[in-house]
Amino acid sequence: MADLPRILAIVTEARRRLVRLGVVLAAIFGFLIFFELVPWRLDLGAVSVPFAYPWPSPFYNVTAQVFRAMVRWMLPHGVTLLNVGVGDSIVVQMEIGLLLTLIFGMPWIVHELGAFLVPALRGHERRLLREIGLPASLLFAGGTLAGLFFLTPFTFRLLFLYVYAMGLAPVLGAQSFVTFALLYSLAFGVVFELPVFLYALTRLGVVRAAAWGKHWRGAVIGALVFGMIVTPDNSGITMLLIATPMIGLYFGGAYFARRWESRRDGGRGGPLAPAGG
Repeated sequence: MADLPRILAIVTEARRRLVRLGVVLAAIFGFLIFFELVPWRLDLGAVSVPFAYPWPSPFYNVTAQVFRAMVRWMLPHGVTLLNVGVGDSIVVQMEIGLLLTLIFGMPWIVHELGAFLVPALRGHERRLLREIGLPASLLFAGGTLAGLFFLTPFTFRLLFLYVYAMGLAPVLGAQSFVTFALLYSLAFGVVFELPVFLYALTRLGVVRAAAWGKHWRGAVIGALVFGMIVTPDNSGITMLLIATPMIGLYFGGAYFARRWESRRDGGRGGPLAPAGG
């Protein structure tokens, strides 16, 4: 029972961090669901600067605006979206709101997680957490946005070429469209975290840098399996479009891990350097 006060302190701190995190994420999600962004331009002489101000709107809100932008940006011309289920439109707004909340709240998530873990970490582990916190957040957001704006639209256009080639009607359910687009884009955000994951494991001494190169075949198979699991359709095309950049990022992370290990060993005079001259 001697450890009980320490365990209770850890639980209390975790609860406090979760409450703080929940308040921030709930505020972001609430704004996305209950407000719209009204465009407005500020005229400064010959220069016109675009702005947008929030306005209460529980139906045509930010998520509805994002949905319409996704339709214009991602789907080929002529594709018809259908509201198949009674509550599909509500589910669509919730899904978009949750993804945007995750993206915008990622810096705060990383901050709270780091603040909770820092007291239990050693000095070099704290330095590593500070070093990779911002890159990890930027990579996740960048990967997700790259999926939304480039890779997912390309995938839709490619898949609908088969639809047109077979003479089928280009029709898609609204919820199916959003679920595919968000899961696919979110998968790219997770994939972009891979180099940071590999680098961190090597920095912590868990995995030697040489092991990443040695087991590259298993990494390729793992990338294909991951692409098969996270893509919500049954075509191999989307699996390859996920797995291919994942494999490239794996080798990129292995390169930076090997580079850091070489600098560390070089600073020590090499692992096999003689003790004296």
